[in-house]
Amino acid sequence: MTQRKASIKRDTLETQITATINLDGQGTSDLRIGVPFLEHMLDQIARHGMVDLSIQASGDLHIDAHHTVEDVGICLGQAFAEAIGDKKGIRRYGHAYVPLDEALSRVVVDFSGRPGLEHHVTYTRARIGDFDVDLFKEFFQGFVNHANVTLHVDNIRGDNAHHIAETVFKAFGRALRMAVERDPRMENITPSTKGSL
Repeated sequence: MTQRKASIKRDTLETQITATINLDGQGTSDLRIGVPFLEHMLDQIARHGMVDLSIQASGDLHIDAHHTVEDVGICLGQAFAEAIGDKKGIRRYGHAYVPLDEALSRVVVDFSGRPGLEHHVTYTRARIGDFDVDLFKEFFQGFVNHANVTLHVDNIRGDNAHHIAETVFKAFGRALRMAVERDPRMENITPSTKGSL
């Protein structure tokens, strides 16, 4: 069975990024982005999504992390879109609830071919370490716009901002894993009554 892989390069005046994924991987990651908390969250996607993920980024971090975080989301979205191809045989939809102590989050994804983001996460503080939590929405918007998926991200409860973020990203990884999984009953069939996605 052919493995579904992709490699994306993005080179702008603000960031230079290379992202490589294998959707049928073992959950390994090699992340050199320069934003440690984002690397921690991306590792959750790899491990819980069972995708092999390699991202190297150089960005204008002397200004702030905004461009780097958003552009990593863009590249990851492009990589998923390329690796998944025509979407024949996939489950298309994925969802997950993930708890971490007092925090609980839900993520639902549809590889619909239409970008749409519903992001309902309220953090209990503005920063986790040096990381501005507002940038998480920018990451997900970049991913959605370039993977062409509908994504609902909801934090149901939580007091600790680190726990909230971690439940979101673990649930995101698990929802992606379910959505891109091959369904043997759908082999060579596009999961849509339209016949295309």
